[in-house]
Amino acid sequence: MKSKSHLEEILKAGSLEEILGTAVPYPKEIEIKGKISRDTIEELSKVKNEPSWMLRHRLKALELFEKLPMPKWVVGIEELDLDNLVLYTKPEIQNEVRDWDDLPENIRKTFERLNIPEIEKRFLSGLTAVFDSESIYSKLKAEFEKKGIIMVPMEEAVRKYPDLVKRYFGKVFPPGDHKFAALHHALWSGGVFVYVPKGVKIPFPIEAFFVIGSALEGQFEHTLIIADEGSYLHFIEGCSAPMYKGFSFHDGMVEIYAHKDATVKFTTIQNWSRNVINFNNKRAIIEDNAYVEWIEGSIGSRITYTYPSSVLKGPGAKTTQYVVSLSNGPYLKDTGAKTWHLAPNTSSKIVSKSISANGGINIYRGLVRIMKGAINSTATVSCDSLILDKESKAYTYPHNQNDEPTASIIHEATTGKLSEDKLFYLKARGIKEEEAKSLIVLGFISEVLEDLPFEYVEVLKKVIELEFSEIGGVG
Repeated sequence: MKSKSHLEEILKAGSLEEILGTAVPYPKEIEIKGKISRDTIEELSKVKNEPSWMLRHRLKALELFEKLPMPKWVVGIEELDLDNLVLYTKPEIQNEVRDWDDLPENIRKTFERLNIPEIEKRFLSGLTAVFDSESIYSKLKAEFEKKGIIMVPMEEAVRKYPDLVKRYFGKVFPPGDHKFAALHHALWSGGVFVYVPKGVKIPFPIEAFFVIGSALEGQFEHTLIIADEGSYLHFIEGCSAPMYKGFSFHDGMVEIYAHKDATVKFTTIQNWSRNVINFNNKRAIIEDNAYVEWIEGSIGSRITYTYPSSVLKGPGAKTTQYVVSLSNGPYLKDTGAKTWHLAPNTSSKIVSKSISANGGINIYRGLVRIMKGAINSTATVSCDSLILDKESKAYTYPHNQNDEPTASIIHEATTGKLSEDKLFYLKARGIKEEEAKSLIVLGFISEVLEDLPFEYVEVLKKVIELEFSEIGGVG
């Protein structure tokens, strides 16, 4: 019998409860909750045995969080009570491990049900697994460690490589950007640090996988990727949570720094359950002739805000941002992409594909800014929305600004409804209506699928099929 990929299981929206199990309590060594205050931050920093410079960073971020207003674009999170969330949870394990057998049985089985240990052996160069607020498993294959690649939990990097971390941490996506960025920097926990040395190319992806294991929990993982000159990395981020009573909150961050001639591909497959409110703060700084590609697959959650962003800092820098957003049910997806052209001969491409069904709402919120002096730069934006019924909606809010006469921005946007002719044609050939809808959606996002690894194409196909099956999504 052919085994299913772990991502197929991760994204199997109709049966996440079956995969992850019901909300079974697990041993917790430490739990921090209550009002977000200086005392809370100091307690968290003490638990993590952090150097004083990181505590100062957290406290400055807390000050910003208290001063900054709620972003005007944030709606629908009234149910979220930050003061009643568990802000930090440490499972009862001695230390992060390099062997699955060293994990507590109930936590290990969660990842085994998702088939993650098996896929690590077959497909990945390295894997970090984060459960609640801590990295519990991290392993980079020995052949890549010998090349000088660093892949460690973010907390370990703070202690072992302080000069390197201080140079980049919070410099790509600073806490002052908005209120929830400040909150993230004050409370961050978990995540992964990756450094790829000059000229080193990693042939197989590295993955970080995040699980929220409890209700009323906040998860604030921080991922920092540094690709030195001429290096190559494909990083994959997977996210999942079973269905619980009460809301959980995800406020993660990704910072990427691509040095001269480096290439970084960052793929996210996100399928939080329907009671997770999700913020994803993601940004890359891209130097001379370097390239960063974002692929954002947003499937689950009650509300999602995510805008992968690129700062084209050096001449010849390039970026491509693919955003696929599916809102199936009375849920909100506020997604898009942002690009700043700061140097000559830079180029960017944004492709947004949103699908709204069963009362779902999709919003594209994008920004392209070409600064004066970014001569001969080009930007193309394509926003396509597919609406599958009368109850669903899609909105587009682009902001394109070109201050350089020699540069150009091309923006295209289309909104279409489900074609009754196509639906009738497929049904006439014996295909059920829900299956026909999934086929139409797959055709709609085919441009994005072309740029994904084969396994991930199969994953997205499977989850979309399940979203439109009789089972439907979680929640």
